[in-house]
Amino acid sequence: QGQDIALGQVVVEAGTRLQGQHMGLLASVGVAEVSVYQKLRVAIFSTGDELVEPGSPTRPGQIYNSNRYTLIGLIQQMGFECVDLAVVEDTREATIDVLQRAASQADCILSTGGVSVGEEDYVKACVEELGSLGLWRLAIKPGKPLAFGEVQGTPFIGLPGNPVAAFATCLLCARPYLLKQQGVKSVDYESTWIPAGFAKKRGGKRQEYLRVRFALDEQGQAVLESYPNQSSGVLYAVGWATGFAVVPIDTIFEKGDLLEYIPFSSLR
Repeated sequence: QGQDIALGQVVVEAGTRLQGQHMGLLASVGVAEVSVYQKLRVAIFSTGDELVEPGSPTRPGQIYNSNRYTLIGLIQQMGFECVDLAVVEDTREATIDVLQRAASQADCILSTGGVSVGEEDYVKACVEELGSLGLWRLAIKPGKPLAFGEVQGTPFIGLPGNPVAAFATCLLCARPYLLKQQGVKSVDYESTWIPAGFAKKRGGKRQEYLRVRFALDEQGQAVLESYPNQSSGVLYAVGWATGFAVVPIDTIFEKGDLLEYIPFSSLR
């Protein structure tokens, strides 16, 4: 008696994301029900007249809407309920309408595109018209044009339109905020330090999150491989990679130097 759990011991702390092992642990002490948070409802939409849904033919100047499906997958992976508001045309009226619908239907709004400074980028101005922005732009790469604010009292996060930038900022910026809103106690990711299998000769003005893959070199030692093209439009690099390598501002390194490695598996 008392070999596993002592009298008065906390079995599962409040704010824990319940996994299978927690459910088994609760069952082992006879707990049939626990109080949990209602699933966070996250409204998502993409902006851009150039976007076409997969399965439809594209015309010159058009691209498939990958961001919609990236965000749906990530939101569901994190355990939230996704309110899919699809694609919004590049007009002020359509942007105002979708923001108002999102604010009334969800606990948080997540958009991609329209937060930069182009002539057809309406999201930033419309958010400020309906609510406010407390943050715009971060010194990270990819992901500089990120916005945070509120629309009629509903939190708003505006992600960049480039596919890799949307993916990176959703995991690195939106994820911890949404998890905190959900009631999760610990939102930190796990990282480790691994030798680089490549070099970087020039430092950057923004902190970089390189798409890398954990691999073994010729001697069987663990190293990080970098995808050759780190452009924020190269989505293939995300599928190829197993995580991010973090490169601080103004940092150069040689092959064999240690880099902080964040596996995608820790960003769930």
